[in-house]
Amino acid sequence: MMTTSAPSLLKAPFLNYEFDQAYDEMFEAPGVPRAHYQGLYRTLLGFPPDELRKCQQAADLSFLHQGITFTVYGNKEGTERIFPNDLLPRIIPGEEWRKIEQGLTQRITALNLFLKDIYNEGRILSDRVVPRDLVYSCRHFRREMRDLTVPRGIYVSICGTDLVRLPDGSFAVLEDNLRVPSGVSYMLANRKVLKRVFPSLFHDYGVCSIDHYAQALLSTLRTLAPANCVARNEPCTVLLTPGVFNSAYFEHTFLAQQMGIELVEGRDLLVHDNVVYMRTTAGLRRVDVIYRRVDDDFLDPLCFRPDSSLGVPGLFNAYRAGNVTLSNAIGTGVADDKAMYAYVPAIIRYYLEQDAILPNIETYLLTDTSQREYVLANLSKLVVKAVGESGGYGMLIGPHSSKEQQEEFRQRIIAYPRDYIAQPTLALSRAACFLGGGVEARHVDLRPYILYSGNVTLVPGGLTRVALRRGSLVVNSSQGGGSKDTWVLRDERAPDAIKQVGA
Repeated sequence: MMTTSAPSLLKAPFLNYEFDQAYDEMFEAPGVPRAHYQGLYRTLLGFPPDELRKCQQAADLSFLHQGITFTVYGNKEGTERIFPNDLLPRIIPGEEWRKIEQGLTQRITALNLFLKDIYNEGRILSDRVVPRDLVYSCRHFRREMRDLTVPRGIYVSICGTDLVRLPDGSFAVLEDNLRVPSGVSYMLANRKVLKRVFPSLFHDYGVCSIDHYAQALLSTLRTLAPANCVARNEPCTVLLTPGVFNSAYFEHTFLAQQMGIELVEGRDLLVHDNVVYMRTTAGLRRVDVIYRRVDDDFLDPLCFRPDSSLGVPGLFNAYRAGNVTLSNAIGTGVADDKAMYAYVPAIIRYYLEQDAILPNIETYLLTDTSQREYVLANLSKLVVKAVGESGGYGMLIGPHSSKEQQEEFRQRIIAYPRDYIAQPTLALSRAACFLGGGVEARHVDLRPYILYSGNVTLVPGGLTRVALRRGSLVVNSSQGGGSKDTWVLRDERAPDAIKQVGA
């Protein structure tokens, strides 16, 4: 992909800023910022380079002192890293956010209806809208969930959906994360740091608050308490973590603290007479709702993997008896299988009789002979993804791959076509980032967090993930990515007012 810079039109600290075919979040053209970015642009022009560097150091130090980390598995240099954060916010006008909000509300509503249907009546399968064998061959489909009643019929109460902005400026859905979506703590931490670094700019821009996320999450979890819960007004809610060695352990501790609930591991819980109890210094306490950050396979060694030491023996029986709620429900991973993703627009039409507000990216299903042949002939141009992986693992980015890597994926696809999908290589939008003493453009995506309890709560913002390596399209932190704060502007901020910010 060709990149160009326009030094005659750009001033410090933008001298190394490059443009390509991707949508640029800050600039309409070289040296011409978009209306809602003009305040930030002027502020950056007025900052001495040393001052920006000090601000970034202050932000990094804040992350260090808060222990904001993530884990990279299989890295010889050590696994624990301070989460990379970029100093400059991504700014989204309120009118754009409204469409995102409508599209994500539609999507999570339809996906909940889909999960309820496939684990009960199976109408969408009988009507052949979604292939039955695609559902039943998904490794996240749990036959144990058939005909099991979940509280309020809600399977997915917490979702993180990845969005990308296309070259024409529109947003599209890249993938849904319905099992144990992570990253929301980094969204909250980024905001805390940016409010400290740019206090007047933040205030003048009229940025929507995200500070209520933790309490909104707690409220959502409590609404899912079992019908036989004794303390209906304040059901005992806990966060179940795999433990300190998990890549998202910081997030688990952060969210438990913010919600004011207990952080527990499997060994802290026990099941007696199909009721879950938590061990405390005052004795056993009944647990009503478990926000679980443990994968299905490891939840209950009596039902799933017998070698798991992370879960609770007998938990599934208590769940099946209706004595405890798990959020998200077991078996939700079937709906975020990357092959199932291709059918989400049809799922929305089937249950809601609406067209998808936010479109999908074109996706090739490799179980289809003609689509598979096309992909095998064009591996150097496409992105190939393993349907059940996350974190940027199990992926081939064709234009950035070697002949050896392409051949390896060719053999994998031929051997296991159901395990892979392919998509065009996207020109992800690029946002301004403070790197190496100047401002440069890097590719980004956006993960908003949706809470669902029958009603939808969508805090105005999300985790903007950044591919910090020059030219990279991979935004995952495990693959060298970082994040930045996302500012959604209040609707009453008219364009003329925004232009005056930072003047």
